[in-house]
Amino acid sequence: MDAETLNRRIEAARGDRPVDMSFRGGRLVNVFSGRVDQVDLAVYDGVVVGFGNYKADRIIDVQGKFLAPAFMDGHLHLESSMLAPPELAKAALPHGTAAVFCDPHEIANVLGRPGIEYMLEVSRGLPLDVFLMLSSCVPATPLETSGAILGVGELLGFRGRDRVLGLAEMMNFPGLVAGFPDALEKVAAFHDLVVDGHAPLLSGLGLNAYLSAGIGSDHECTRLDEAVEKLAKGMRIMIREGTQAKDLEALLPLVTAAVSRRCMFVCDDLHADEILESGHLDRILRRAVALGLDPITAIQMVTINTCEYFGLKRRGALVPGYRADLVVLDSLYKFQVEKVFIQGQPVAEDGRLLIDTASFPQTQAKGRFRVAPFSLDSFKIEAKSTQARVIGLIPGQIMTQHLNMPVKIENGAVCADFDQDVAKLAVVERHQATGNIGLGLVQGFGLKKGALASSVAHDSHNIVCVGVNDRDIHLAVSTVVEMNGGLCVVIDGQVRQQLRLPVAGLMSDLPVAEVAAGIKRLSVAVGETGCTQDQPFMILSFLALPVIPSLKLTDRGLVDVDKFDFVSLFV
Repeated sequence: MDAETLNRRIEAARGDRPVDMSFRGGRLVNVFSGRVDQVDLAVYDGVVVGFGNYKADRIIDVQGKFLAPAFMDGHLHLESSMLAPPELAKAALPHGTAAVFCDPHEIANVLGRPGIEYMLEVSRGLPLDVFLMLSSCVPATPLETSGAILGVGELLGFRGRDRVLGLAEMMNFPGLVAGFPDALEKVAAFHDLVVDGHAPLLSGLGLNAYLSAGIGSDHECTRLDEAVEKLAKGMRIMIREGTQAKDLEALLPLVTAAVSRRCMFVCDDLHADEILESGHLDRILRRAVALGLDPITAIQMVTINTCEYFGLKRRGALVPGYRADLVVLDSLYKFQVEKVFIQGQPVAEDGRLLIDTASFPQTQAKGRFRVAPFSLDSFKIEAKSTQARVIGLIPGQIMTQHLNMPVKIENGAVCADFDQDVAKLAVVERHQATGNIGLGLVQGFGLKKGALASSVAHDSHNIVCVGVNDRDIHLAVSTVVEMNGGLCVVIDGQVRQQLRLPVAGLMSDLPVAEVAAGIKRLSVAVGETGCTQDQPFMILSFLALPVIPSLKLTDRGLVDVDKFDFVSLFV
């Protein structure tokens, strides 16, 4: 900013120059004082310049409404929405979201450095600010096959780039605590910037060691005692409420007046259809206040708290000198977003976007599928015992149980057991054509027939499939390969529904409304399988993630996450 521009702003704040707009008659949520004040708000050149009766070029009547800072999601995997960044902007802006802080490690695990470049390129210039944290764990672990490897040298190439703020979640917490060179080098290279954490259930001396490296936050708390210890040791606690992982109710008692400014609300992973139907951060605010949280505290947790953690200056509040990103709300309980302004410009009203978002290049990040030939027999599990380790689903969590169960055997092979709600699970490697296929068992989907397959499988994003017979599993995996990425439902040897995800096998190249409609059609087809889970594809995507306890499956085999090593399927 030059001195002349600054002087004009000061003149407007003094009242010697008309402001661009004045919001009249509203009730201002002040995240610094913790009060709601009946006051007019003046904006000049995209910045709040004062409170009171200013001369204005434009008067905006917000009589009886609430003015609050626009919302910010402190931890989001944008790819999990299955939307490219411009389409996410179309979905999230009408719900009051002004910025998201993303870890692009999904696309980075598929494409490496070009994947991060793609995310920076297609999110440039959007009315929704997309900030990036550099993916610290590509691959996430040595227990799976990814499409790329990002060392400290590749990450340093992004340091200092516009909208790159620091190092994303250090998922390899066992490696960092044990002093593995790769983990140490990455954290050391970004020690002066924000370094996000990821350490489910870590406590005691291990947590001390992890935090000694300078880790600043954690979004993986699922238990109150866990969050209490981490907060007491200096971590910022990101309370997650996404499509699958729902920790809000369990962790909300943590948020007291004494510690609330150290807490944030985040989504982590959220499907496109849920954003359109239920909202983004406004959905979390409604839920939190309904559970008893003070509304102003809740708003702080998606505005100023987030800005202060990530070091964004003069954002996240509606006070003089701060950027005029604001929402007009009907109440502080329903959180119905009526209008959204970014830098003082209207961008959304009554759920409608008022501006165009840029188109995006599709060819830069096409899916790359190198799958070795496989057959029907590739999914056969030869019975080596009458007892097996089974992945047990936990409602509302991405953590799983480690179960030992009797298996059903037919003709010497393990098969699905409807009485025990046990289905077959497969992970097929899709990056290096290794021919790796991990086979396992999972309890809790409720499948009675068919198979579900997806190329979204955190974090390496191989093909993951759950089904009750080998024929449908084979067809479902084959369909994902033929689509060059996507989701599909197969029943009785027929593909009932599919959704193509051509951008790295993770995101669609379609408008948000079409993606949401495609997800709905998939849900209808899933219902025909007898599945009892509300979000089966999101659940499925996390069954291949070997950094979340307790039992997971990768293309290389069954992983006991607590031991951070492979275990036999059979007991």
